[in-house]
Amino acid sequence: MKALRARPVAVGALLAVVIVCVGVYALTSGEVRLSVPDVLDSLLGNGNPVSDTVVLRLRLPRVLTAILVGAALAVSGAVMQSLTRNVLGSPDFLGIVYGATTGALITIIWIGGTLAEISFGAFVGGMATAMLMYVLLYRRGLHGFRLVLVGVGLSAMLVAFNQYLITRAVLYEALAAQAWMTGSLNLRGWNDVLAMGVVLAVLLPAALLGARALGALELGEEMAAGLGVPVRAARAAFLAISVALAAVATAVTGPIVFVALIAPQVARRLTGSQGPGLLPAALLGATLLLAGDVAVQRLFPTSQLPVGIATSMVGGLYLAWLLSSEWRQRSR
Repeated sequence: MKALRARPVAVGALLAVVIVCVGVYALTSGEVRLSVPDVLDSLLGNGNPVSDTVVLRLRLPRVLTAILVGAALAVSGAVMQSLTRNVLGSPDFLGIVYGATTGALITIIWIGGTLAEISFGAFVGGMATAMLMYVLLYRRGLHGFRLVLVGVGLSAMLVAFNQYLITRAVLYEALAAQAWMTGSLNLRGWNDVLAMGVVLAVLLPAALLGARALGALELGEEMAAGLGVPVRAARAAFLAISVALAAVATAVTGPIVFVALIAPQVARRLTGSQGPGLLPAALLGATLLLAGDVAVQRLFPTSQLPVGIATSMVGGLYLAWLLSSEWRQRSR
């Protein structure tokens, strides 16, 4: 038992070290190369104008946004996969991210709102999609192969509707919306860091406090009720937490897919945990998104390739492997 408990702690500590190392590399490398002392001077208020601009206005907000958004998406995916008891039950695969995108696009194109208004629109869109899925699956529950089929169908419909919204917008709004839909950390600032920081500061502790109830829900509604979990209230609360995390993350960066799908499952494999494993998932999600963003910046320095494209490519390969392994297991 001691070794089993020590393993998640060791994995979490290792992921934290990786995040720090990748973050330091992101702050010091690039078109303008800085040393670690230069970065520390800027962070402590003793830097020169060039290093202050590069570190405090350009690189540090981007690094922190990547960490916070990656953590939010991973926790959202971990909660949703536990609720649905399905490895494919992530907000992006089930259409919730695309529903949040719909809400954000309506706000951008028809209202032209602020970040707070776009975040609220994304939350409404994501929650409406989750409620629609719940209604469609009410009798048989939020798990099973039928869940995947409904999620894929909703995703396809929402992607088509989002494209329709862009075609109805004026040129400037359409270009802005299309650029936002690629999922990017380019030009992210301190307002984005603040928005994600507040959301995570509220919702991550709430999810961690309810982790025991979430683990009970993985065993089934009857078992959870027998363990004293108020099933309906717990499901509603965790659904709201998952949707809110995914919606605000989508509002800040645009739809970045597959982080919510991959991070919780890989975190469970690394830690050997049978429960939700929310904190290791958050650290792994932050690591994946930060490392992915740094990789596309350094590999394609002149094109500013959005990180959402990179996560889609890697996630597509992972999804193909996951589906093939599931098929092999079923065929045995």
